[in-house]
Amino acid sequence: MTESKNILVTGASKGIGKSIAALLAKSGHNVFLCARDKELLRQVCHDIGAKGYFAIDLTKDGAAENLVKLTAAAYGDIEVLVNNAGGYVYNPVEKTSQPDIENLISLNIKAPYELIKYTVPMMKKKQWGRIINIGSISGAVGEANASLYSLTKSAYSGMTKALALELAAAGITVNTINPGWVNTEMGINSVADSEFSYEENLETIPQKRFIEPDEVAQLVKYLISDNAKGLTGQSINLCAGLSCG
Repeated sequence: MTESKNILVTGASKGIGKSIAALLAKSGHNVFLCARDKELLRQVCHDIGAKGYFAIDLTKDGAAENLVKLTAAAYGDIEVLVNNAGGYVYNPVEKTSQPDIENLISLNIKAPYELIKYTVPMMKKKQWGRIINIGSISGAVGEANASLYSLTKSAYSGMTKALALELAAAGITVNTINPGWVNTEMGINSVADSEFSYEENLETIPQKRFIEPDEVAQLVKYLISDNAKGLTGQSINLCAGLSCG
């Protein structure tokens, strides 16, 4: 196994984030959780054997900087950052509210960028680091009536490529995983919010199935390993073939 690393996972109280945190903790890493629900975080931290947790709303001003400082002060420098926290809005563009615009841009773009900004100096000190952004297939191919969500997730591709170039000489890799439909509470709720049924959505997926959260977790585990040190600047579509047409 790769030497134990200090890993911060945002949006870690359920769904994809919880699966990532659980697998990495089981693999012997020092995993720290972040989400908004303190009681749920406490239970997840206990259940998966994580090292600690912080209940923080990342849309608030200064939250990203505060989270990084608290984590580093309590547990040491962050060596792996998994930007998983995010929100979803399903609405025609003309019906998208101003609060939704501001919230999604803050949570899906501003927060992950700021978290990277504040963790990179720690990684540069060690000349080693891994940054993994959990995007969405909607950012890679687009999703009608979810243009705001697609906008925010598509931003990850450009950011990932630029940061991969910028940080390569410091031994830091940057990659994005774009899951398709995932078998999580958020995934099922997204189907419920749309105009299509679960069965109709399933018919659009070549493998006729939703991705399981553990599939995303396994890919994260690989990306933080030394075996993946040459893999950087990539947006990987983990989508059961959904992006192929």
